[in-house]
Amino acid sequence: MAHWLFKSEPSAYSIDDLAREGRTEWSGVRNYQARNLMKAMKVGDQAFFYHSNATPPGIVGICRVAAEAHPDSTQFDSKSPYHDAASTPERPRWECVDVAFVARLPRIVTLEELKARRELAGMAVVQRGSRLSVQPVAAAEWKHIVMLARQGASNG
Repeated sequence: MAHWLFKSEPSAYSIDDLAREGRTEWSGVRNYQARNLMKAMKVGDQAFFYHSNATPPGIVGICRVAAEAHPDSTQFDSKSPYHDAASTPERPRWECVDVAFVARLPRIVTLEELKARRELAGMAVVQRGSRLSVQPVAAAEWKHIVMLARQGASNG
């Protein structure tokens, strides 16, 4: 099983939205590298849900890949901000996966905390200028972040 990180601005789509809906198509990604990462995902892979452009930014939950890569429906919708006139159902340019809610973390693991940990220095999310909305996470990084989320969390 691989691990991933999905970034979303909470004003656009939050962990609360995913918890309420249970499952969603991770649509609207218009970056070839992020698209290719989604094409590598398998059903059951786990992912962190990261709130970007938030105060504070950080990892807030866990989701899992619920459907492997398939054509992103928003590319064909002329009313969508993610419409791509060059894409056709016969030759789609963009793909996405479906993700399902697993859990909220006991507490947010902030970007500041991630940057402060030597063990997490290789993560894409802590690299200056890294803007990918879909990123791989190493198994050791996954375990470390889950441990951080449990530290200092309220037991009540």
